[in-house]
Amino acid sequence: MRTYTVCAALALTALASAVAAQAPAPAAGTGQRLTFEVASIKRNVSGDANSSVRGQPGGRLVVTNNSLYNLIRNAYNTQRFEMVPGAKLPSWIDSDRWDINAKGSETATQPEVMQMLQNLLAERFKLVARRETREMPIYALVLARSDGRLGPQLRRSDVDCAAVAAAVKAGGAPPPPPAGGGPFCGTRANASGGVAHIEMHGMPLENFVRNLSAQAGRVIVDKTGLTGAFEFQLTFTPDQAPPGSTPSDNASLFAAIQEQLGLKLEPQRGPVNVLVIESAEKPTED
Repeated sequence: MRTYTVCAALALTALASAVAAQAPAPAAGTGQRLTFEVASIKRNVSGDANSSVRGQPGGRLVVTNNSLYNLIRNAYNTQRFEMVPGAKLPSWIDSDRWDINAKGSETATQPEVMQMLQNLLAERFKLVARRETREMPIYALVLARSDGRLGPQLRRSDVDCAAVAAAVKAGGAPPPPPAGGGPFCGTRANASGGVAHIEMHGMPLENFVRNLSAQAGRVIVDKTGLTGAFEFQLTFTPDQAPPGSTPSDNASLFAAIQEQLGLKLEPQRGPVNVLVIESAEKPTED
């Protein structure tokens, strides 16, 4: 089992890992409630700005300096814009920080560890949360040109990555790049010096749409009508550049999608599956 890390802040690198994060939760109805064998929770008062949620081999979970709000986001694999405050949401949910050291089964998978974290939050933080569908602002990804012509950076792929996509969706890891440095299958992103890059190869646009939501701050629905595998390279200036970075003269995300891909994001309203956080309590430290 590989070590994986989920950062507290939604950075561009989250786009690259979000494909693997779509793995389903353990099957319900087995009669077995997944829990950690041991778990220690302590308040972190260091004032450090860095935080992490790290899954490690052997069913271990190490949380450093994280708010309960971010723990919920990781445990339920959801974005902030998909989280709705309930009537009894505690005022400290996004300010108080916590360290957690927990150990589950040696053979636990990443989705199982996240299920254990959900149960730990319910037991120790008395978290009460529920799913519901609400009508909310969304974006529709549509063709920017009336003639349907695509942008200079978006083209159909000649590589069939369907098998890879199925493996990732089932919770597996993408295979290594082909020998000789051939193209990868999937979506990846990076940001450096105030410039962001997103690259996709051999995947349907729905893969890009799903991961783009974290940057756009809304659920995005693909209404382009385009099917099949595509590839592109997108360069833009992120809305929140890293501290100390040099301002970039690249287009914004919205402008870059239209200029480089020949697509655009239209504001609309639609049904969104949200996580309502009803209530929580501070845990007893140990």
